[in-house]
Amino acid sequence: MKTTIILTSILAIITLSVIIFINQPSFGRLPRGERKARIEQSPNYMNGAFHNKETTRMTTEKSRLRLMTDFVFGRKNDNTRPDKPFHVVKNDLKNLDKNENIMVWFGHSSYLLQINGITLLVDPVFYKGSPVSFVNKAFEGTDVFKPDDMPHIDYLIITHDHWDHLDYKTVKQLHDKTDKVICPLGVGEHFERWGYDKNILKELDWYDFIALTDNIKIHCMPARHFSGRGLKSNQTLWASYVIQSTEGCIFLNGDSGYGKHYAEIGNMFPDIDLAILENGQYNENWKYIHTMPQYLTNEINDLGTKNIITVHHSKFALSTHPWYEPLDNAKRLSENSNANVIMPAICEIMNLDSILNH
Repeated sequence: MKTTIILTSILAIITLSVIIFINQPSFGRLPRGERKARIEQSPNYMNGAFHNKETTRMTTEKSRLRLMTDFVFGRKNDNTRPDKPFHVVKNDLKNLDKNENIMVWFGHSSYLLQINGITLLVDPVFYKGSPVSFVNKAFEGTDVFKPDDMPHIDYLIITHDHWDHLDYKTVKQLHDKTDKVICPLGVGEHFERWGYDKNILKELDWYDFIALTDNIKIHCMPARHFSGRGLKSNQTLWASYVIQSTEGCIFLNGDSGYGKHYAEIGNMFPDIDLAILENGQYNENWKYIHTMPQYLTNEINDLGTKNIITVHHSKFALSTHPWYEPLDNAKRLSENSNANVIMPAICEIMNLDSILNH
């Protein structure tokens, strides 16, 4: 009897701790009210969840819980993280010339775009890419920029709500310097909980678009992935984007496994000048929801793009491949592809005019 009481008490304490932990503001909030009603009208939402366009298994060999447990508590390979700090030059981004078309990559999938005088910040993660910082520390030397270093943001663009693409502390601190937020359907619920006015949130379903100016449009397009910050998955949408402007056409991949949607996007936008593609954190256990290296060439050919920059690497270790392997993938693409493969340094200010007109 005494043993039963002790075990019951321990279980109750663990359960209460989990409930308290996942109800922290950083976990966001599941869609509700008018937003939930809109979600239920989406053709991509069925049986209580969003779905990919193709049948997509989340994992292939191990359960998702087993993979998470192995990642947190399992033995790590020594080469998943660099053994010395990255050398990063911290440029002054607050005083950029608004007339220059530029891109600055901050490592992983965070980058700044300045096009036709409009400043766009994509998936900024300047603090931590997981619910707890000790699980997913940034590589030494890569974590040099913070929200205060950013210029004024006309549009904050989010591809999906995973922690390594939507950082609570970062977007909280960006609040006062952000005019509008573009995100997939449902993700606005997190922003509202975090103090953003719903009137500045532009939530898009696949194939929706909005005009940012007379010269710039952004289209929300499919990706092959999933979403969720807590215990329940796929209550918000995930997306890629296409930016059309008088300066050129840019594809923002987000997180995505290879699929038929790449050819569809290439057919809809036959003038893609630059594709920013996911390359890193892949694994055979989740090969359908992240791009495996052997499919990068397929994506390039399907999109018909002229120029490539790969991201989703060089800041976090979310898989078991060597940290430098994505860089080797990009080098091989450069040698074997007809596309121009650009390999910027972290925080390098790249001139987009020279890329888009290549």
